[in-house]
Amino acid sequence: MVGRNSKAVSDDMKKIIFLSIFIFTFISTSVFSKNDLYEKIDLFGEVLENIKKEYVDDVNQAEMMDSAINGLLQSLDPYSAYMSPELFKEMQTDTSGEFGGLGIEIGMEAGVVKVISPIDDTPAERAGIKAGDYIVKIGKEQVQGKSLMEAVKLMRGPIGTSIDLTVRRKNVKKPLEFKIIRKIIEVQSVSSKIISEEKNIGYIRLKSFNENSDNQFLKSVKKFEKNRKIKGYVIDLRNNPGGLLTQAINITDFFLDDGEIVSTKGRKISETRKFFARKGDEIKGKPIVVLINNGSASASEIFAGALKDHKRAIILGENSYGKGSVQSIIPLRNGGGMRLTISKYYLPSGKSISEVGVTPDILVEEVGNDFKINSEKDNQLNYAIKLFNS
Repeated sequence: MVGRNSKAVSDDMKKIIFLSIFIFTFISTSVFSKNDLYEKIDLFGEVLENIKKEYVDDVNQAEMMDSAINGLLQSLDPYSAYMSPELFKEMQTDTSGEFGGLGIEIGMEAGVVKVISPIDDTPAERAGIKAGDYIVKIGKEQVQGKSLMEAVKLMRGPIGTSIDLTVRRKNVKKPLEFKIIRKIIEVQSVSSKIISEEKNIGYIRLKSFNENSDNQFLKSVKKFEKNRKIKGYVIDLRNNPGGLLTQAINITDFFLDDGEIVSTKGRKISETRKFFARKGDEIKGKPIVVLINNGSASASEIFAGALKDHKRAIILGENSYGKGSVQSIIPLRNGGGMRLTISKYYLPSGKSISEVGVTPDILVEEVGNDFKINSEKDNQLNYAIKLFNS
């Protein structure tokens, strides 16, 4: 066995003490008695000792502690995770002009990376990645057992370089392989046009809730409102992974006269808030159909859920993703960080979005292998147009 210097041993001991304190704090909120708590901490120490003595290979104790801490956080929910000092520094670095992305929003489910949504007009979307796909291999690396942040790190790389993703898809027996070229991801969050043969429906595609999305969105609405033929709107939130809470509130407010939009509830008073609409409906009560699918998450679910609860819109498509929580990045003393869920979103009805999502009023699933959003093969959009003209 290779000897270790005293500083490394000291660092490992600090991690063990930190983890023991973390476990103590975590478990003390549960129904365990003090004796049960101490037994669990003793058991953890016993497991560590046995690994050190008996495991077939020599192990890096520092990495083992990182894995234990990350496992503790990931046991809470799919979005909480630990970042080592190296990974935390990389995540904070401005990599504009140096690194490219694929254009997907991802989460963890059962230890595997799940695609929440491929963003429109990005390398991942053009390659054929779909919401709900499970990424099982990144290049030659198996994803099982890796943290979400580690998976993100593997997918990042220099602009113009390629990466191979192996995915599992619902109702497809064999794994699918995709080669994707990394690019700088620039999302134009709002696009719009007039649709239907009668040219009387305003179609607005909202791809994400970015800093300026509300201004772009309102500009499209005001342009349509000058057209006297417009009798209603289709708001397309499919494959919209979400974004800023403030933007979700502002855009929802365009269509409501009053009432609650969303509330957040956390353990701290500062994380428990309610947000309400201001008076004034920008489209003066015209009918709205909102399109959602499994790739509609977070801020998209706030928008769709609020309009559904207020009976202001018909929600059409498939059940949304179910990401109704807020994460905070907390720096740690070792130079690393932790991503921790600090509050959850609740709709005006009081229902939680987390793991449930928003159920459409009219269920219309994607049909055909040649299905493409906002095309002639888009059966969901075609159904929405028929609703207006029926």
